Amino acid sequence: MSGSLRHRKPGAAEGQSQSQQTGSASEAPAKSSIVYGKTPDGTVFPVPTTHDVLTALFHPSYPKSHLDILNLALLGAQLVAFWFLPRATARTAFLLYFAFWRLAYNLGLGIVLTKQSKRRWMVKQVRQRGWLDPRRRPAVRNWIRKQLQGKMGADYKFDDLPLEYNTWLLFRQLVDIILLNDFLAYCMFAFASFRVPTDLHSFVHALRWIGGIFLIVFNLWVKTEAHHVVKDYGWYWGDVFFERGALIFDGVFEMAPHPMYSVGYAGYYGLSMIVGSYPVLFASLAAHAAQFAFLNFFENPHIARTYGQRKPLSARTPIQEKLQSPVVGTDVPPHRRAESESDTATAVVSESEADGASDSECTFIPDRERPRSPKRAKRKMSQHDLLNKYFHKDPVGLLNLDLFRASDFKLVLVVLYAGVAVLGSSLPQSAIVPLHFVHALAWRCFHSFVLGYLLKAQSQSKFLVRHFLKHYYYPTGQGDSGAVNDAFDNWKEVYNLSTCMIYVSFFGMAWQSYVLTPDWTAGDQLLRHTLGMIMIFLHIWTAIECYSVLGLFGWFFGDFFIDDFPTTLEYTGIYRYLNNPERTASGAALFGLALMSSSKLVFFAAVVSHISHGWFITNVETPHMRKLYGDNVRGDAGLTRMLKKLAKTNARLLEAGAGKHAPELKRRALEMKETLEKVMGDTTEAMDQLLAKSRPMIEEVMNDTKILLQQSRERMVIPRVARDITQYDLTMYKMTIVPSPLTETLRFHLGEPIEIAWQAPANHSRKDWIGIYRVGANSSTLVTQVSSLGLWLPVYAEEWEGDTPRIDGDGTQYGAEGVVSGRVTFAQDKLPMTPEKYELRYHHDGKHNVMSIVGPVEIYLAPPPQLEFAHVRAWLLQIVRWCLNNDPLLIPASCGQSTPTGEESAEQDDFRFWNESQAERIASIIHQAVGVEYTAEVIIADANVTSLSRRIIASKRLLEQS
Repeated sequence: MSGSLRHRKPGAAEGQSQSQQTGSASEAPAKSSIVYGKTPDGTVFPVPTTHDVLTALFHPSYPKSHLDILNLALLGAQLVAFWFLPRATARTAFLLYFAFWRLAYNLGLGIVLTKQSKRRWMVKQVRQRGWLDPRRRPAVRNWIRKQLQGKMGADYKFDDLPLEYNTWLLFRQLVDIILLNDFLAYCMFAFASFRVPTDLHSFVHALRWIGGIFLIVFNLWVKTEAHHVVKDYGWYWGDVFFERGALIFDGVFEMAPHPMYSVGYAGYYGLSMIVGSYPVLFASLAAHAAQFAFLNFFENPHIARTYGQRKPLSARTPIQEKLQSPVVGTDVPPHRRAESESDTATAVVSESEADGASDSECTFIPDRERPRSPKRAKRKMSQHDLLNKYFHKDPVGLLNLDLFRASDFKLVLVVLYAGVAVLGSSLPQSAIVPLHFVHALAWRCFHSFVLGYLLKAQSQSKFLVRHFLKHYYYPTGQGDSGAVNDAFDNWKEVYNLSTCMIYVSFFGMAWQSYVLTPDWTAGDQLLRHTLGMIMIFLHIWTAIECYSVLGLFGWFFGDFFIDDFPTTLEYTGIYRYLNNPERTASGAALFGLALMSSSKLVFFAAVVSHISHGWFITNVETPHMRKLYGDNVRGDAGLTRMLKKLAKTNARLLEAGAGKHAPELKRRALEMKETLEKVMGDTTEAMDQLLAKSRPMIEEVMNDTKILLQQSRERMVIPRVARDITQYDLTMYKMTIVPSPLTETLRFHLGEPIEIAWQAPANHSRKDWIGIYRVGANSSTLVTQVSSLGLWLPVYAEEWEGDTPRIDGDGTQYGAEGVVSGRVTFAQDKLPMTPEKYELRYHHDGKHNVMSIVGPVEIYLAPPPQLEFAHVRAWLLQIVRWCLNNDPLLIPASCGQSTPTGEESAEQDDFRFWNESQAERIASIIHQAVGVEYTAEVIIADANVTSLSRRIIASKRLLEQS
């Protein structure tokens, strides 16, 4: 969905507040230096100052508790073991030791913290065992007090603080032992596994060390910044025991989700690069995975319990509907049109007002409606109702499949056929790989460009909705929602199919390019497979995170189709940190497959795919987001803000370190910046001027092209010319146009019949004919050089059979004297269907010699005066009568009655057709006048002026929302 894109949900009530989305947050600035905490029973207490573990444990001036001594002993034992154990033994021992402490951290702490979060288990255990009760266990209480008082400041008063706080301090001692020993055991295992690969270039060795050191430094910075933000309260899960002020986001927590658990483990991979050991890398991956399990099974559920708000299922929050002017009219009677029984949001005109909708002449009428206030629907739509209206457990990828749905069944068949083509092909390798390459690129181009242009057209002009309105019939009152439903449902099916086929086709190409070598478990092959799998998992995780924020509405670009949902933006989940996570990680799985296959062709396809998706976001999603949400679209995401903040901080440090050269460097930098800005400004201005100058030329070329295309359509190759033209007196040929009854001038409404009175000498040919042409189409007044495109009539229509005269010979009446006259009427398919000025030409003997010209006659198109039922119905009634040639067997019965009322009026608005071209003319006039396009099938399906009028109004209002 699309600037910044597709991070939208259908309504502001769905997401959590910022403080509810992570367990790591900074403390809000206190109004005073004293910070207060509150226990679950409501006890409020001042929170004493705490010290970080490294200072308290390793600083000589700080007293050491028994637990500190135990911790130092365990750490020292690891150093001694590393010094004395053989390297092979040390590797195994420290790997097992690291696994023990990692399980103690992620499993042990996870279990006790979960129990504490749910049932206050630790506090209850301390209370039940009486460890802090001076009467039950005084010795234990005094020992605990000594352990804690030595580590705290002067503001710590053991006896004045609640049980929850002292239990938390005791829990901290256990956490310090586990975390420090876990970290040191990992380092000892890594150092014991250190080796220098002999098959690498010295440049690669340098890159390993530089990259590894960078990741370690970055890891230390993340941990330090995180502790600076959350303090000990967040570091040691203090909110599991008591509350301490409001929580806000700041610093490193704007950079990535749960930075201490995600990017905070970068040092593991940095140390793995330095020591050059695959066992260390895999141990790092396992430890990181265990940390994510801790996050998923304890941290996130605890956050939801502590900060989340329970919301009932199927809660209906009314959505404020936009007021619309009423659509007035009478309902089609149930026995006449069963489809029209569906509810509509239209008002009903009174019988007396309906009487004026048409008279015996089917003329336009003025608005006679009484003013009335807009009406609302009886029940306001809620977001719950809208979601269930437009979404029906739609498949996302291969999830939510129901093989009894035809679309899901076809999706599975297509995927299976593609899989069979991958696994069961018998073509040679030299042919199968290029074939799969073309297959993968074809699906990517279809997904990004074909679907992208369709979605862009839908955003700009509701192209897909217009298509369904034009080609398919919907019962009266459902023309708007029915077309939107069909357009959106079909879009979802095609988009999901295309998404699946992108990955299926790409996997097929990678599979055909993949060669499993015997030494794939060594060297760079193992590294390629490892990194490839990591990138695939990153892609899957990103997709899951995006979907959890977007939901079905955002995943399928619902705001391109559905206008009923509130246009609000929410930056939650992964979208707090990245504006476009799908742009950043959209190709991770593809690049992972490219790494695993070691194929340059697969890598090239991954690059093309990534660039194509970037084009889709930039040219489709971003403009729609700007159009729909305006200034609410965020400029910089959390990661971008963090990087900018770091850049400013480093700039100030560099400026301070430059000393006396700082002003000169700053001046040079400003000059460079101004130069670049001037170049960019001049370039932009030049491009704007070029476009401004080119626009008239482009428009002129377009107009000329349009005229040339029209002329080429009209152009006739060989005009037929009579040789006896000198035998006729041209002054005796004459044509007169009967003025329009509506305008009493030579201006005729599109579709209105044009009657011509003609006069010719008595000896004229009975094959003479009259054609109607666009003014300026013919350069000669003697011979017609362009085709009439079927817009012609013989002067004696009864003597012709279609385009063939029944008269033998030249049809000339030799010897006749005087003049004869007659009338012909251009109607229906003999009339031009484009508003313009035309001329009529009288031709001799079935050929193209011009005997008389009359004109110009103007054909104009007047839309309904107002988009209200009475006006639209009266206008449409006249159009229908003209297009059906006023045939009493076809036109509505209401055209011949002066006072049709109520249901009788709607029933008498039925009309019929002799052929489909009559319906096509009605559809063409509606399209040109109102801007709503229908096919002849839709007109034939309605075949009722009332029903069609209401369809036009509903469609027009729907399309005006774009």
